[in-house]
Amino acid sequence: MALFEYHALDANGKARRGVVEALSSNAASRKLREQGLFPTKLKGAREMTAGTTGTSLFRRVTVLELGVATRQLSVMLSAGMPLADAMAAVAEQQGRGELGSVLSRVRDDVLQGSSLHNALGAHPQIFQPLYISMVQVGEASGTLDKVLMQLADFMDEQSRFNSQLKAAMTYPILMFLVGTSVLVFLMTFVVPKITRMLEDLEQVLPLPTRLLMGFAEFLTGYWWVLLLAVALVFWVGHRYSVTNRGRLWFDRKKFDLPLIGSLALHKATARFARTTATLLHSGVPLLTTLQIVERLLGNNFLQQAVAEVREKVTQGAGLAVPLRDTGAFPPMLAQMAAVGERSGELEGLLFRVADIYEHQVQTKLNGLMALLEPLMIIFMGGVVGFIVLAVLLPIFQASQGMG
Repeated sequence: MALFEYHALDANGKARRGVVEALSSNAASRKLREQGLFPTKLKGAREMTAGTTGTSLFRRVTVLELGVATRQLSVMLSAGMPLADAMAAVAEQQGRGELGSVLSRVRDDVLQGSSLHNALGAHPQIFQPLYISMVQVGEASGTLDKVLMQLADFMDEQSRFNSQLKAAMTYPILMFLVGTSVLVFLMTFVVPKITRMLEDLEQVLPLPTRLLMGFAEFLTGYWWVLLLAVALVFWVGHRYSVTNRGRLWFDRKKFDLPLIGSLALHKATARFARTTATLLHSGVPLLTTLQIVERLLGNNFLQQAVAEVREKVTQGAGLAVPLRDTGAFPPMLAQMAAVGERSGELEGLLFRVADIYEHQVQTKLNGLMALLEPLMIIFMGGVVGFIVLAVLLPIFQASQGMG
């Protein structure tokens, strides 16, 4: 199958543009005429295997882009526009991007009689199970526009939260890389030249100088051993992590790390709570919700815990007690779920849990970054100060000896 970019006129003479999938340009023209469009320009876009999205490293569809398109589609549907026309308009808004191409193909499938959620399911690289399940519920209940708006709000919140985390981590990571590069440059190029000069002084060198010279000699002469050891550790860790036991062990130990372990757990808890609340609020049954959330967590330890919860819910239990029994999530999640089940406000309380933990993650991360920055500066200053001291001490000794 090939993709063709087209410019066309509809029955009212209004200009349309988009992407259509067909075997040839003649087949693409026939397909457009069947849809009531009269092509004025048709150009081959690129080859693509049917059923794929073609998402690549440089053409990735972001959560923010998908959220904006979903909100546009919801607004158009709530205004009374037919689904096919609304999707055509949204696809046209996306231009020649990956999302516009996919939406055009989804629209073609809908025009050929497919339901929207089935058409979206043909592109799993872009539309996650949560998205497809909520659309399916919206189609069945006749509230597709409202469900799409809930999806847009959910994705906007996730995009905002992830952007805040990335912004908070950018400066420390950049500072670490720059500092490490400076230290490597000093130890491999500058310090060896200075130490050769110090050796010519023919005197007993101070201990800091000898330590510096030994470390610099090791880096310049045996850097490949250090590199090989690091590569070996990573290779062994990777080989173990691809096994079921290894993935489970690594995913569990992530939450035991000092400082960042609690951040990771709270972030995962917020994701679980918000996703569960969004699905339940949209009318998705609890068992289906847990099955979807289990696949979205991205952590084998938590996925195993959610699977245990789902099994107990299947046997007739509620949500709160199985959550508490797993011990994987913070206790407040089970406590709030218990209150929500008693009061009939489970979705609202889960939304509140998500807000609480997202706020905690942001607050703790800001505090950690505020602490990490001066610690990194102190560490870098200490290392540079040690190098300067090791270089200057023998010079001072030599000058005193000459005096």
